[in-house]
Amino acid sequence: MEQGNKDRSLVSKVMDGLVEGIVEEKYGAVLPPQDVLSKEFDVSRTVMREALSMLLARDMLDVRPKIGTRIRPMQNWRMIDEDVVSWRFRAKPDQTFLRDVIEFRALIEPRACAQAAVRGTAAEIAGIREAFDLFSSVRPGDEGYQTADELLHTRIVLASGNQFFQQMVAIIRGALTAINPIVTNRPGGWEEVIQNHKRVVEAIERRDPEEAEAASTAMIDFTADEIGKALSIETLRPE
Repeated sequence: MEQGNKDRSLVSKVMDGLVEGIVEEKYGAVLPPQDVLSKEFDVSRTVMREALSMLLARDMLDVRPKIGTRIRPMQNWRMIDEDVVSWRFRAKPDQTFLRDVIEFRALIEPRACAQAAVRGTAAEIAGIREAFDLFSSVRPGDEGYQTADELLHTRIVLASGNQFFQQMVAIIRGALTAINPIVTNRPGGWEEVIQNHKRVVEAIERRDPEEAEAASTAMIDFTADEIGKALSIETLRPE
C-alpha cells in the first residue's frame, strides 16, 4: 500500500511537471519520446507512461503514428476535469480565453444566484454572508484574498442546489484567479468589486431572485468592462 501511494504521488508530480512545460511552451507541438522524458524527470518508463496516459484521458495529448505524442490545443482540453481547469488557468490568458471565461460566468452565475435566493437554506445563506464578510475584510494582495473570493462564489453556487452548476465550481474558481489581478489593480477597482458582491449577497438574503440575478449580471458586466479597458479590448460583454 505504501509503495502504491508513493507511485501515485510520483505520477502526480510528473504530470504537474509535464503540464508546466506544456503551458510554458517548453516542448513545442510534440512531446519528446517517453525515454527522453523519463530521463528528464528521473523516473521509470512505467511512471512516465502512466502520467502521459492521465493527460491523454483528459484530452490534452494525442498520440499519432510516425508523429509521436502531440500536444492538443488548450481549448480542446477536458475542462470539466478540476485538474485540467487548474492547469489551463496557469497559462497566460489570451483575449479569446478571457472572452470565453466571461461568457461562461454570465451563463452560470446569475442563474445560480437567483436559485440560491430561492433554494438556499438558512445555514447556506448565513455561510454566504460569512464568506462575504471575510472577503470584504481583506484587500487584493493580502494573504487570503483569493481564497476568500473563491469561497464566496463557491458557497453561492452550492446554495443554488443545482448539481450541474455545482460541478462547474472549479471553472469559476479558476476564472477568478485569472481575472482578479486585472480587475482589482486599477484605483477604486476593489471598492467597486466589494459593492457589486454586496448587492448580490443582500439580494440572496432578502430571498429576491430577480435582484440576485440582475446584481450578478451587473457584476460580471463590470468585470468584462474592466478587463476590456485594461487590455484595450473593445468589448468582452456577452452578446
